[in-house]
Amino acid sequence: MLLILVVAAWVFWMRLTQPVGTAASETPTSGVATPAPPTDAFGRPRVPTPPPALAQDEVWLGNVSVDAAALVAAGTPLNDVVASGVDITSGPDGIVAAYLEVTATVPYSVVEAELPAGTTVGPAGGGEVRIRSAVEVLGRELAVAANGAVHVVGGKIVVDPTAIDLGGPDWLSELLADITREIVTFEHEIEGLPEGLVLQKVVVQDDGFRATLVGADVTITGTED
Repeated sequence: MLLILVVAAWVFWMRLTQPVGTAASETPTSGVATPAPPTDAFGRPRVPTPPPALAQDEVWLGNVSVDAAALVAAGTPLNDVVASGVDITSGPDGIVAAYLEVTATVPYSVVEAELPAGTTVGPAGGGEVRIRSAVEVLGRELAVAANGAVHVVGGKIVVDPTAIDLGGPDWLSELLADITREIVTFEHEIEGLPEGLVLQKVVVQDDGFRATLVGADVTITGTED
């Protein structure tokens, strides 16, 4: 009986332990595959490498991020601006980013300035905006309120009405549908940012349209001929 216990203990010990010098050399595995390097919207790696033929008068930056509470571009104010550039080269021809992403808020006041006087735009909930304006009919002014869905079309912010309220009977809304729809349908193009940036996404916020623009091989600043 004692012999059996000794043999059993020895077998257990041999299974539990390893030869000296082998345990530390083994690399534990977690069973989780290493994720591939993240890429940008154009499939380029976000961890770039310097160009092999970088000239003496050029400067290369791998990743650059800039935050600004406010920015004015081409006379248009933008708020809460976040810009991220990847693979940026600065030289005699200017500053060029292989990939550039800019997120900024377009205040409602900027869009209102492009609409008929007195028109207001604000959040309506559910990703839509609320537009309030007025239309002149037979020498009288009629208040118009509408909800609008927000889309990105051709690189522009586009608002199409989903519901129009004239504060009267349904037949009145139907009668003036074409006139009122034209008033509360509009588009806005973000100006002043580097060429090559294309609007990809818009989200309705309390303080404006939160827009995301991306571009490849974007010239941030260039030299004049």
